[in-house]
Amino acid sequence: MGRIAVIGAGMGAMAAAARLAVAGHRVTVYERTETYGGEVHRFERDGFAFDTGPGLLPLPAVYRDLFVKTGKEPLEDCVELVQVDPSARHVFADGTEVSLPNASRAGVVTALDEALGSGAGQRWGDFLVRAREAWDRTRRPLLEEPLWPNWQVLAEREPYPSVPHKKLLRTRRARTLAEIGAWELRDERLAALLNSHAIAYGLDPRDTPASAAVLPYLEHAFGIWYVRGGIRELARAVYERCVKRRVEFVFGAEVTGILAKDGRAVGVELADGEVVDADHVVAGVDPVRLNTLTQWTGWQLDADGDVRADAAVARPGRFSVLLALRGGREAGAVHRTVVHAPDDQTELDLLVAPGGDRPVRPTVTVLRPDDPALGPDENHESVVLSAVLSTEADWEQESTALAYTDFLLEAAEAAVPGLRERLLWHETRTPEQVTDSTGFGEISAPALAAGQGRFLHPANSTRLPGLYRVGSWSHPGGGLPHAGMSGALVAGLIVEGPEFRGSQ
Repeated sequence: MGRIAVIGAGMGAMAAAARLAVAGHRVTVYERTETYGGEVHRFERDGFAFDTGPGLLPLPAVYRDLFVKTGKEPLEDCVELVQVDPSARHVFADGTEVSLPNASRAGVVTALDEALGSGAGQRWGDFLVRAREAWDRTRRPLLEEPLWPNWQVLAEREPYPSVPHKKLLRTRRARTLAEIGAWELRDERLAALLNSHAIAYGLDPRDTPASAAVLPYLEHAFGIWYVRGGIRELARAVYERCVKRRVEFVFGAEVTGILAKDGRAVGVELADGEVVDADHVVAGVDPVRLNTLTQWTGWQLDADGDVRADAAVARPGRFSVLLALRGGREAGAVHRTVVHAPDDQTELDLLVAPGGDRPVRPTVTVLRPDDPALGPDENHESVVLSAVLSTEADWEQESTALAYTDFLLEAAEAAVPGLRERLLWHETRTPEQVTDSTGFGEISAPALAAGQGRFLHPANSTRLPGLYRVGSWSHPGGGLPHAGMSGALVAGLIVEGPEFRGSQ
């Protein structure tokens, strides 16, 4: 078996490392920071603890499979998974509210009819049926298989089905999420519900392909889950599984170059000058950094015909406010509340092109886990507020962070009774600060079909034999489940070779 050098200790990289170690490879992970988990971080102060990355886990089957394939202890023996119910409470711009049951189509239809009026639930339910069709058409090529060599087929075909239009006596196919909202949902609040799933990944519904209908479908079909103690506990469990499989971790070790010889990756060079030989190199870094690491090899990965993110376009990032509150969580409090923006079009304009416009209140997600492990005692509460904002905003100006902090607090008052009076202190995390601590502050979305390939991600294999991409910036894209699947795909490609076609 071979020697594997893994760059970065993110979730996808660790998932690959554990699987490769079980296959008999000698695996060493080089992480430039002093901890594991990538964007899955935790902040602690005065007995309070906060997830500063993802706060919820969709599609836990990906990590259940990882633990089944890498050891005797199943995932549930290593972390406690809790199904979040209701999955979310939505507060719309007109003041209407609705709480949506977790993984229950009938329950969601009833809740929407009661909150938004007769027919609203049925329209959303019919939409989910079409979203399932898009999911069934794209699940394997966009989640479970390596990216097809003829990926252009995925880029050109819209998997979301056309819808019969009685008045026009013909079918009409939505090209974007915004068109689904306008043509099929026909309610600004339902459209906002749909759009919030795209905005959470930094996507503009106005140009995001209709295939993104799979994002709300994933939550509907497989539920949304919380890891007791915070999502950081999932990162801990994956790290410990790697260690048990004898994966070696070297922290504080920055890789500055990937070495090649005779047209193949043969190792990495560290910032201190140390050269590490390897039979395979697995890179859990963004495309820009990966190209920097390979520039001396003669292999230009940014010009090899692979699908890739446009490095010239800055993607949005996540702005968070961490709240330490006095007083316990009231009875009936909801784990997740989404407070929608009062002006969705202005929000989207600033998301993609902030320019010199002053900040406006964005869509805000409020996470209030019922978890005593996150506070000093039962008389205090830990809350995380977050919004997706442009990384091109002037985050060096203190006034920018202060303005958005006020907006998030204002929105959160709809979710947390007596918020201002209960506030002990707060901490902010700007996209710029996230970049400094984790290496990447931009949000990566899951791979999506259609859209001329702009919503696909670079393949896990590269033009340089022996070098592989893993993590949120490679196929199949961002989000905890997709990062975990990237690890499975990379391990399969290394163990079985180019003929590997994904899980069966």
